[in-house]
Amino acid sequence: MDPLSLGLLVALMTIVVLFSGVSVASGLLIVSAGFLLVFDGMRSLELMPEIFFGKLNSFALLSIPMFIIMGAAISSTRAGADLYEALERWLTRVPGGLVMSNLGACALFSAMSGSSPATCAAIGKMGIPEMRKRGYPDEVAAGSIAAGGTLGILIPPSVTMIVYGIATETSIGRLFLAGVVPGLMLVGLFMAWSIYHTWRHGSAEVLAQRTYTLKQKLEILPRVIPFIIIIFGVLYAMYGGIATPSETAAVGALLCLVIAMVIYRLWSPKALWTILSDSTRESVMILFIIGAAGVFSYMLSSLYITQSIAAWISDLDVNRWVLMGIVNVFLLVAGFFLPPVAVILMAAPILLPIILAAEFDPYWFAVILTINMEIGLISPPVGLNLYVINSIAPDIPLKKILVGSLPYVGCMVLAIVILCFFPGIVTWLPDLVMGPV
Repeated sequence: MDPLSLGLLVALMTIVVLFSGVSVASGLLIVSAGFLLVFDGMRSLELMPEIFFGKLNSFALLSIPMFIIMGAAISSTRAGADLYEALERWLTRVPGGLVMSNLGACALFSAMSGSSPATCAAIGKMGIPEMRKRGYPDEVAAGSIAAGGTLGILIPPSVTMIVYGIATETSIGRLFLAGVVPGLMLVGLFMAWSIYHTWRHGSAEVLAQRTYTLKQKLEILPRVIPFIIIIFGVLYAMYGGIATPSETAAVGALLCLVIAMVIYRLWSPKALWTILSDSTRESVMILFIIGAAGVFSYMLSSLYITQSIAAWISDLDVNRWVLMGIVNVFLLVAGFFLPPVAVILMAAPILLPIILAAEFDPYWFAVILTINMEIGLISPPVGLNLYVINSIAPDIPLKKILVGSLPYVGCMVLAIVILCFFPGIVTWLPDLVMGPV
């Protein structure tokens, strides 16, 4: 069987195995072991444990559990509610200020926690009831929070970017910087649509804002500012050459735990154990997928599937932007069914040589890939954020939440188009801080 036909068979079997209900990591190991056994014999199976653990033998991987602990410490406190209240009080006189407060809180909280579901839950519990009470359309109330929660995988520090950096052997620090300006651009697009829709379809009372005294605006800041300082401190230490990403992540995790204990009185051993156990569970899941994806990549390379696909696409006589369009469609469909980490680890070994051959910047492509993964988080059939919002506001039908999220999908597609025309939006900040590649 030629490698291209074999690759098609691998793709079909992977889809069947993953849809059977097994975990992503187990499914990748099953498919890899099966094809290696049939086409390469028993000898190749002996290498699987070595490849699996070799993929995990990286100091950079230490940053993943540290950033997850950092996010878990923040998510277990009232930091999300306080962040929402602080922004609401300061933006209250801005037209459509409440929806801007929600999206701003989502951007900051998702950057601090790195978790889309946690952001939706933390901000949505406060934001959705308040927006509905003031007359904002249900579609805006639910859709803006669902979309805002996706920003955590783009705005640094991002676990998804760390995984991409490890999978493609690119600089994690440069990847973090590459996501800053596009992330802020997405926030701006989300805000613009939300305010437009509110003005056109909201009730007359929507723009009637509460008033807060200066004392009320200032009294909430001490509970929020320390977390934000930690985020900027982590990024400064990383880009200032003071410490590596893993070291800054460890210090950030420790400081977040300390602040959670001091400011929010999180002294209970049970609460601290919950933070550490949940973080360990999520970290092991991600690391298990990374190890399994390493074995899967070895299988593709050993059977010459990766090389054959890359050569076949390179030989196609098509414009490189047509090629990028095909890649985007592939990523979009994959993101509908699989979590971002799995898509990156499975697709990167195949796509990166193609991207480089077409003379695209790998850091620019990382942002394009991540935005595609964000679309998957608010699109059926998986659409994890949609179900989180539905659990927070069960009286809003899932169909209405989906309809409300679709314009934000359009904003993300528009962002991809803008970045294709102006790739400097991605590369400007990394080049400014770290120099050209």
